[in-house]
Amino acid sequence: MLSVSNLSVQFGKRVLFDEVNTTFTQGNCYGIIGANGAGKSTFLNILSGKSEPTSGRVNLEPGKRMSVLEQNHNLYDDTPVLETVIMGNQPLAKIKKEMDEIYMKEDFSDADGERVGVLQVEFEEMNGWNAESDAASLLSNLGIKEQHHATLMKDLDGTQKVRVLLAQALFGNPDVLIMDEPTNDLDYETISWLEHFLANYDNTVIVVSHDRHFLDAVCTHISDIDFGKINHYSGNYTFWYESSQLAARQRAQQNKKSEEKKKELQEFIQRFSANVAKSKQATSRKKMIDKLNIEDIKPSSRRYPAIIFEREREAGDQILNIEKLEASIEGETLFKNVNINLAKGDKVVVYSRDSRATTAFYEIINGNQEPVAGKYSWGVTTSQSYLPLDNSGFFDNDLTLVDWLRQWAKTDEEREEVYIRGFLGKMLFSGEEALKTSRVLSGGEKVRCMLSRMMMMRANVVMLDEPTNHLDLESITAFNNSLKNFKGTVMFTTHDHEFAQTVANRVIELTPGGAIDRYATFDDYMSDKKIKEQRDKMYAV
Repeated sequence: MLSVSNLSVQFGKRVLFDEVNTTFTQGNCYGIIGANGAGKSTFLNILSGKSEPTSGRVNLEPGKRMSVLEQNHNLYDDTPVLETVIMGNQPLAKIKKEMDEIYMKEDFSDADGERVGVLQVEFEEMNGWNAESDAASLLSNLGIKEQHHATLMKDLDGTQKVRVLLAQALFGNPDVLIMDEPTNDLDYETISWLEHFLANYDNTVIVVSHDRHFLDAVCTHISDIDFGKINHYSGNYTFWYESSQLAARQRAQQNKKSEEKKKELQEFIQRFSANVAKSKQATSRKKMIDKLNIEDIKPSSRRYPAIIFEREREAGDQILNIEKLEASIEGETLFKNVNINLAKGDKVVVYSRDSRATTAFYEIINGNQEPVAGKYSWGVTTSQSYLPLDNSGFFDNDLTLVDWLRQWAKTDEEREEVYIRGFLGKMLFSGEEALKTSRVLSGGEKVRCMLSRMMMMRANVVMLDEPTNHLDLESITAFNNSLKNFKGTVMFTTHDHEFAQTVANRVIELTPGGAIDRYATFDDYMSDKKIKEQRDKMYAV
């Protein structure tokens, strides 16, 4: 279907890809993974023809069509929504445009009539007469209501634009579908719809995503960029991650007999084979996993930060009490009548269809914003640390990372440069990187610094507003595991489904009609039909 031959990419002395040869076949979904800077987005740009490799070539099977999820959200600003979606199938859109131009002619000639006849045959062969209804159906499934279908793209908000561009990429059943971070700015319901759509998609999908639940739900293969090469591994992200960890442990166990290692691997593969997701691809996926050999599973060169939250002291029974809390923005109610009593050991995912509501909630209970009404009080034995959605104010200075982190040291030992450098090293700021100024950090580096700050505070209550933003898969995985093991109380908001499902034991949803509060896993909460009916009513207030 799609192949890469002798592909090399080099920027100055830095080699991203070195003589890569690989093939992407029909019916499979490939999740492209790699450390930050490994070249994931660069590789997708080369596949789609947006960038040229230093050498080598990309070969798409003749007659096949490729579609790419557009990253420039303003590219179609002067185009109506429905027309934007249809432009996802360029050959069809081109024929439609030519037919429309001929029909608009005042001096319609015999030659024009003959040309239209030819175009109509091609248009019908491409199912063109159903194009508008198919595009409208896609838009509706992605949450774009019919009243917006004739609207210009520039009149939509950012989230709506993302959904329209996703519909454009999916339109017309492309043979190869390329997507870079498709779940960004999508809500839970839309991501669930996309997961189901792709899990049953018959053609080739190549995707980069930091959403582990999404990769697990849709991928038949993980394509790992490591050491300048790309290797395909059968199975989803969790299978790849756990198998690479197992392989690393086995490599460290030099004295372990090969027979014992083989048995351990076989048991591991059998366990995953029994839990393959239910989809049209499940049978073939299971066969691929069953055929794996020991040699197919290799340790990864990935580095995982040492994210470990510890408490200076254990909190008492009184954690947080909230009474009739209300917040609004420019007269619009975000939430009201919120009553919460937080218990010791609660790990709460705070959820809302409106992200402004959750951010306002955290800002209020951290004393950074006044509520419209209501009050809150923290237990006297609690100590809090908070990762805000916007952390830019913490980095508006020229301090080195050593001096920046020293601000939150509590003892003379923690103020020592050796101690702080060791702490930063565990968070992947080694050597000279610890002397970078805070002003020049990337988004992911800033989050790792904020997590370092929170770990040094050793609070017994941790609050996190979209903590996985800007982090790579390795950092997200380490972060996720740390919160699962944390003995304190956690309140967090995230678009990372796996994070929410594996950490939270309680869900609190903020709506304009009040709060819904349930002790449940995130999946159980979101799939409960009675709760959904209640949610819909409370948002309609």
